[in-house]
Amino acid sequence: MRVGKMLHEVLRSLFQKPATNLYPAEKLDMPKNFRGKLFFHPEKCIGCKLCMKDCPSDAITINKVGEKQFEAVFDLSKCLYCAQCVDSCPKKALEATKDVELAQLDIKKLKVVFRANPESSDKNPA
Repeated sequence: MRVGKMLHEVLRSLFQKPATNLYPAEKLDMPKNFRGKLFFHPEKCIGCKLCMKDCPSDAITINKVGEKQFEAVFDLSKCLYCAQCVDSCPKKALEATKDVELAQLDIKKLKVVFRANPESSDKNPA
């Protein structure tokens, strides 16, 4: 009796569409407000460090690298992807991307540093 029931299920599944996605062959379409890997816009950062203070996992460090220039260090191995830092930034210097492919064998590669571009610095014309 059990073999017959199992055979019925096997034959029935041959003609049904698969219930799973064909990832990674087909890329996933993330929803509109998906919270993936963080991205930092150093030109917008004012150095208030509200993102650091609001981060529940201490995954963000903001460092001053020059006059009105800051860099952000994200430890993606600690990040909860809650986007609290994105919501708390008054200048919208942080954004959550739709990037989900973050798996790494080397934990050092999960520490991402966004540096200010020296060409875009505010220079007073002489």
